[in-house]
Amino acid sequence: MEIVIVLILTNLFILLVICSLNENNAKYLLAGYNTMSKEERENFKIKEYLIYLKKFWNKLLLYNSLLTISSYFFFDELGVVIVYSISLMLPLPIFIYQSNKNFKK
Repeated sequence: MEIVIVLILTNLFILLVICSLNENNAKYLLAGYNTMSKEERENFKIKEYLIYLKKFWNKLLLYNSLLTISSYFFFDELGVVIVYSISLMLPLPIFIYQSNKNFKK
């Protein structure tokens, strides 16, 4: 049961970081955005991107938490960690593809 608690706490930490993102601190925290020139940042739709990013991660963490808890009843601790890792990593290429498609010029 400890492994599920650790994984849920990890998700809560990620959620805290995602919820704390805003336009003011994005230039320090978002990879890629922090390396843009001032001119590029002004042309980037950061408000829309942050809405998209938060929505995506909130859904991902919700489904990931539910899957992790339910996998606890079917697998041992190593299996739960594997399910957690796969369910967290698998949607990331989709996120990257969609964000590049919608927000990159």
